[in-house]
Amino acid sequence: MTTDRRVIAVTGNEARELLQDLVTNDVNRVSEGLVYCALLTPQGKYLADFFLFERDGTLMLDVAEPMAGDLLQRLRMYKLRRDVAFEETDLKVRRGTGEAPEGALVDPRHPAMGWRLYGAEGGDDGTDFDAIRVEHCIPEAGTELIANDTFILEAGFDRLHGVDFRKGCYVGQEVTARMKHKTELRKGFATVEVEGEAPVGTDITAGGKAAGTLYTQAGGRGIAYLRFDRATGDMQAGEARVAFNGAG
Repeated sequence: MTTDRRVIAVTGNEARELLQDLVTNDVNRVSEGLVYCALLTPQGKYLADFFLFERDGTLMLDVAEPMAGDLLQRLRMYKLRRDVAFEETDLKVRRGTGEAPEGALVDPRHPAMGWRLYGAEGGDDGTDFDAIRVEHCIPEAGTELIANDTFILEAGFDRLHGVDFRKGCYVGQEVTARMKHKTELRKGFATVEVEGEAPVGTDITAGGKAAGTLYTQAGGRGIAYLRFDRATGDMQAGEARVAFNGAG
């Protein structure tokens, strides 16, 4: 799991208003700690996920380095004439699961993901975050989460506290709300049992039919994107055997 992150200051009198109009979560919750959210296309597809926090009254955005350029370009397109600016910072991201240092913020996606600290030093405390992600089915940008392809509810953003269904409109909100009110999702990410290994992105088949895709693996388990109606019995992902017990 990459630790390369970019921390961007979002400044100006209309910074909070702009982000509130665009992202999937309630920006005003930064007063409580980290806010996990995403920017979507108008068709409801994922573009980037990131954390928001507040420092000295300024909104800060913590995003994976490979996603940062495209995200900034999209945000600048939406800002139009609003009093908003995006400024690079020198802040780095430290992560860990042990005792949290002073000033650290709890990762809101799951308690097992520990804390994040923003300062002069970056890196991890040695925790195997991929193993934690697999255990709790937490997808990652650029691996499981694919820009212009992933739907956030299929990725579990409601379970990971990354979407607020009461905040009002945002880009892609209508499609996301419709998916929320479906009786049941037919596709989505889940943790599967894996015997053997397969490259990230290997197709999963069941009875000769396409059943999904296998992604990050750790400790005999993996994150898979599945067609739930086909994800039954013995499945194959390259040379690996895959089994799904019906739990995400």
